[in-house]
Amino acid sequence: MTGQEAAPASDPRRWKALGVLGLIQFMLILDVTVVNVALPDIQTDLDFTEAGLAWVVNGYVLMAGGLLLLGGRLADMLGRKRVFLVGVLVFGLASAACGAAANAEMLVSARFVQGIGEALAAPASLGLIAVMFPDPQERIKALGLWGGIAGLGGTSGTVISGFLTDLADWRWIFYINLPVAAFALAVVPALVRESRMERRSHRPDVAGALTGTAGLIGIVYGLLEAAEHDWISRQVLLPLIGGVLLIGVMVLVESRSKDPLIPLSFFRNRTRVVTNFVTLFFSAGFFSYFFLLTLFEQQVLDYSPIQSGLSYLPLGITIGIGIGLGTALMPRLGVKRILGTGFLLLALGLALTSTLSTDSSYVSGILPGMLLLAFGSGISFPAFGNASLHEVTGQDSSLASGVQQAVQQVGGALGLATIVTIALRHADDKISSLARSGTVITDAVTRDALTEGFAIGWRVAVGLLVVGAVLVIWLLEHVLAVPRNPLVEEVAVEAGETPEPV
Repeated sequence: MTGQEAAPASDPRRWKALGVLGLIQFMLILDVTVVNVALPDIQTDLDFTEAGLAWVVNGYVLMAGGLLLLGGRLADMLGRKRVFLVGVLVFGLASAACGAAANAEMLVSARFVQGIGEALAAPASLGLIAVMFPDPQERIKALGLWGGIAGLGGTSGTVISGFLTDLADWRWIFYINLPVAAFALAVVPALVRESRMERRSHRPDVAGALTGTAGLIGIVYGLLEAAEHDWISRQVLLPLIGGVLLIGVMVLVESRSKDPLIPLSFFRNRTRVVTNFVTLFFSAGFFSYFFLLTLFEQQVLDYSPIQSGLSYLPLGITIGIGIGLGTALMPRLGVKRILGTGFLLLALGLALTSTLSTDSSYVSGILPGMLLLAFGSGISFPAFGNASLHEVTGQDSSLASGVQQAVQQVGGALGLATIVTIALRHADDKISSLARSGTVITDAVTRDALTEGFAIGWRVAVGLLVVGAVLVIWLLEHVLAVPRNPLVEEVAVEAGETPEPV
């Protein structure tokens, strides 16, 4: 740790810096969901297939999730402010390319580059917060605000997308990132001090990160191909097998690396390990809810982009309420109780959503499940943030944040690929079966088939969330949100006391 790490605690600029960092995280999370409402228009303009359309979301989250650990390590080693600024610059340039996309390949490629930008900026941002707010009470408030702003970015993306797609063009959902990125590049250098870890080696495990990311892309590609081909076809099996093999190579590389992306000592903390694992289930359900509900609203209920975007407004408000309540209750209830409750509420919300039919109304059909899911998500976000940084030292703050955000993205991508594939295959199989029996395939028949497919997808997500809830209740330690202060302890370590393991 450098002398820069402890000083920012009394720096009055840290709250202004938090606002700017939160704004960037708002933008980064916004781009996960902002495309959802615009997906039908993007599909028409750039001639995407149904399964291919999922790459508009997955191209972004896979690169972000796959490279977040490398981004967190680079931030810790090279300087968190420096890596943050590079990430914002890459993200801004890629956003411009997304807006100018002339075909499907260009858009997906630019989304991959956007994911690289997030992989650099997001863990550096959370790492800076951990260093700027070493006091446990202040850190809870800072993480609550940062997580709240980020969570609202994910939910307001649908509203923003609806208006921009209807009143202007879907390309503006990417162009709006440019002034935000420019603002951050202009003001962050003056508000944030540089911080980095002290380390003998400065050679992050790039090979492990690249093989792991390639493996995840192969697995997701194979899962999405299963929507249009048999599970035993070469189009499905080859990328799946290749992806699994690459993941195996990553594990081998990591085990032999002198400077792995995740040191073995990181896994000694039970709270962090369990929290990161169950995040996979949480993200799978959360991502699939947005993707399938947007398609249901526009392809089955004939909502316009504005109507679809506005339909998510109660979700954003309720998430905000949940975040506030979760932050306030954390010191008394602890992570285990709050996350367990959050998972069960998410599962119940998705179960209600899976009962939707072609004649469902918004108020009695969509809204009840949405409110339950939103509140469960809201109370969970502060718990995820605090548990992922439980007993983390300043040496590895960006690494810990990178792990948490990586599993969010990877869980969302894998869950989306699996659940969307199941939903689309069921719909296609039913339509094919009806056609073989002599039934005339009308719009009404297609809508019935899509609705059944979406419902099955949501029920799979319910099962995943129930499993996540059981794991939280069974495995997670009952920890409060005010742990010991490892950043302050590091100052004592420098004075000659025995160091505490990560």
